[in-house]
Amino acid sequence: MQAKLDQYRIFKAVAEAGNITAAAKEMYISQSAVSQTLNALEHALGVRLFSRSKKGVTLTKDGATLYEYVSGALAMIESGESRINENKNLTGGELVIGASNTLTDNFLLPYLETYHRKYPGVRIHILNGTSKRVMNYLETGIVDMVFATTNEKPEEFESFLCFKTHTAFVAAPDYPIDFDATYSLKDLTAMPLILLEKEAGSRRFLEDVFLKEGLRLEPEIELASYELLISLAKIGLGIAVVTEELSAEALESGAVRKLKVDAEFPTRAVSMLYSKQTTPSVACAKFAELIRG
Repeated sequence: MQAKLDQYRIFKAVAEAGNITAAAKEMYISQSAVSQTLNALEHALGVRLFSRSKKGVTLTKDGATLYEYVSGALAMIESGESRINENKNLTGGELVIGASNTLTDNFLLPYLETYHRKYPGVRIHILNGTSKRVMNYLETGIVDMVFATTNEKPEEFESFLCFKTHTAFVAAPDYPIDFDATYSLKDLTAMPLILLEKEAGSRRFLEDVFLKEGLRLEPEIELASYELLISLAKIGLGIAVVTEELSAEALESGAVRKLKVDAEFPTRAVSMLYSKQTTPSVACAKFAELIRG
């Protein structure tokens, strides 16, 4: 295959130079090697590609037809090689990440900023969705890596623990409730809860905890946006169920306060995942290095 490719490169050079000697000098090979290559190519195709004269060579009708295809094909090959070099050197290429809006905003932003400053030529694409949705993106090869709270196929996906999370029930500081009291899960079900929609992984996790105690959750408000959980709790619309690590700013500033709960919620883990089946791109590997520190 390489020999055939070299033949077509020489053919293209001669067609554009209109002279065997000039093409030989351009490609740093001997004139006889060029002539032998053209003869071999004409023999293999069974047609004359050039009309030869003392002034040089000109393409025949068949040669002109072949040149159209060869020049286009070689241009595509060169473009592909250039793209590979860009990807390899991170002067180009792309990185596609799957993550929820919440993780993107509260965890990934500083890493994305650092990465972009270091490799400005790499185009970064982020597909947002629940953990379940972004894992589907990873399985189908739509994304290079994901940040999620689940890995149901550890045999297929490499996983790196980014941080663990804890569940917290929060309300505005002036909310009419006794923050010194300790509440049971049953007590919590009677409160006006503000939860994420049922599609969210954290919502399913929460419901499983309550169902194990024979309790059902009937929230006052269901939301698609994590940020709105804190916002609505701040203005006193109810008790928001949040991830403590992703709500640190609101808790530390006193914008919301935690309720004491007598049940222990299992910790969850946010992990970086990518496929074990394929070698990650250079762009993906470099971002993974950044996350690992």
